[in-house]
Amino acid sequence: MSGSTVIPADAAPAAPVAERLRITEIFHSIQGEADAIGWPTVFVRLTGCPLRCVWCDTEYSFHGGQWHDIDAILAEVASHGARHVCVTGGEPLAQKRCLILLRKLCDAGYEVSLETSGALDVAAVDPRVRKVMDLKPPDSGESARNLWSNLDHLLPHDQVKFVIASRADFEWSRDAFAEHRLVSRCMVLFSPVHGKVEPRELAEWILAERLPVRFQMQLHKLLWNDAAGH
Repeated sequence: MSGSTVIPADAAPAAPVAERLRITEIFHSIQGEADAIGWPTVFVRLTGCPLRCVWCDTEYSFHGGQWHDIDAILAEVASHGARHVCVTGGEPLAQKRCLILLRKLCDAGYEVSLETSGALDVAAVDPRVRKVMDLKPPDSGESARNLWSNLDHLLPHDQVKFVIASRADFEWSRDAFAEHRLVSRCMVLFSPVHGKVEPRELAEWILAERLPVRFQMQLHKLLWNDAAGH
């Protein structure tokens, strides 16, 4: 046919296109949150986030970053010799190939956690991954973005995190905890926004309400403040 390109029968097949992700940073540090707190962990921070929480402490991950082949990411993770890996952002699930990275990390034998905003569907996340999923209280400015159907995809080893900036946030979180019966789904974390709620104050609210939730502070901020790469 005129204009067609004829490919010889013995031509070598085209090389597969490498699967890539845009990465802000990969670093080795101490896990500062959730049930793996205190463990040496490799963090893979993906670039990009569709949310703009007013108290976000990783705005530098919204833009920029560098493209990396997933196999190169796995090699970099392996070079640090840690058992735990945390895939974070930004919002890592905003890049669809994040699901491939999570699966390959699990296949390689790591203890893998995913930090996600709760605004994007988690249904396709490998069930071996520990999902640490936010539910955004009103003071975040992004409460309307909570994807409540995600609760149906939580497993017992997952965690729901409420980041609390005020008494009103606390009461919203307390009520959401009760309404959605989170106590029977997975571990629930209440964390104070640095500089907005005194940690002791939040701890006392939890005790006064006798809530079966886990109070947490960000250990990495106690060790390194807000320094990137920690």
